[in-house]
Parts: sequence; C-alpha cells; structure tokens
Amino acid sequence: MSLTPGLLALAPHVPVVPVVVVEDAADAVPLARALVAGGLPLIEITLRTPAALDAVRAVAAEVPEAVVGAGTVVSAAGAADAVRAGARFLVSPGCSGRLLGALRDSGVPFLPGVSTASEVLALLEEGVTELKFFPAEAAGGVPYLKSLAGPLPQARFCPTGGVTAASAPAYLALPNVACVGGTWMLPPDALAARDWGRVEALARGAAGLRAPTAGVPGR
Repeated sequence: MSLTPGLLALAPHVPVVPVVVVEDAADAVPLARALVAGGLPLIEITLRTPAALDAVRAVAAEVPEAVVGAGTVVSAAGAADAVRAGARFLVSPGCSGRLLGALRDSGVPFLPGVSTASEVLALLEEGVTELKFFPAEAAGGVPYLKSLAGPLPQARFCPTGGVTAASAPAYLALPNVACVGGTWMLPPDALAARDWGRVEALARGAAGLRAPTAGVPGR
C-alpha cells in the first residue's frame, strides 16, 4: 500500500478500468450505466474534451453505483477542477514533482503514470507504490513489466495504452499488475450509435477476465 491514497486501494478487485473519452456530456450517464451494468464500476473519464468535466459531474450526480474518476490529469488546475466536478480518483499519464504535490493535495486516490524504471524508482522514493504504466504497449508491454517485478516487487501497476481484450489476460497474469486500463469495450461505432447494450455486453466480457473476489470497498 502506498503512503498516499492509491487507485488500487479504492477498487482492488476490478480487473479493467474503462478509459472513456466523452464528446457529448449527454452521453455520459447512459454510458456509465452500461459500464456498471456490465460489471465495470470504476470509470476513468479523460480530460481531453470540452465535455469532460460536465461528464464527470453528471456521472457523479446521477450514477451513484459508479466510481467515476478523471484521467489525463496533467496540472494542478486540472486536478482541482476534476475533484470539484466530483471525481473520486485521478489518473495522470506521467508525473512531475509539482503534479505529484497536486495529486496528493487533491484528497482523493490517484494513479501517477510511469514508463521507465527510473520513474518508478522516483515515485517509490516518495512512498507511491501504485502506478499507471503508460503507454503500456509502446513502452515495452508485458515483457517490460515482467522484468520490473524482480528488482521492484513493491510496485504495482495498471497498464494502459494499447491494451486489448486479447492482450489484457497476459498483463493480468503478472504478479505486479492489479488491473488494466482499456477502451476496447467502447468501440467508436457503438458510441456513435449510442448502442449502450453493446457497450454493456463488451464490459461484461472485460469484467470476466478475472473474477472479482469482493465488491468495490466502501460501496
């Protein structure tokens, strides 16, 4: 467990975190309900679109069974805005000293991004053991994380970036991987058609990659 709040402490038995890009805030609530119904209650909405904060706000207010967070947090202002909107966790693609301070000050669990052994070591020195490995496939994928498990066994990862339904099981089989982040349960054509039934079905398949042993803590 990290000395600072970690995303993996919030929901240690959820195998997949959907990484959601919301273009229209009106879609956020039905999308979140579909993901929750499929067994994926931990939802990361990325701060990549003008609709993102409104989407976080809507899900936080209208889908209480979801644990909604904000991803692509790259600044102190972004972290503060996300928490004010109702984000219950924060995820960053990388980390700096200033950003780490903002994540800690946010008061919610967070997952800072890393892609090298040196970055992992720097955060371990800060007492942070729960990390996002990004961009997972481009940064070395399963072999890279497997090689880190020996010298840095205290680090636990949520690989994100290029992870698919086919590759996710190999990541989840690693002892230092707690969950993966992905978008494969959110195909663009299903989102464009607002086919929430298809999203729910794909989410159910993702949730079944590793059977949970308990519910989300605190729910």
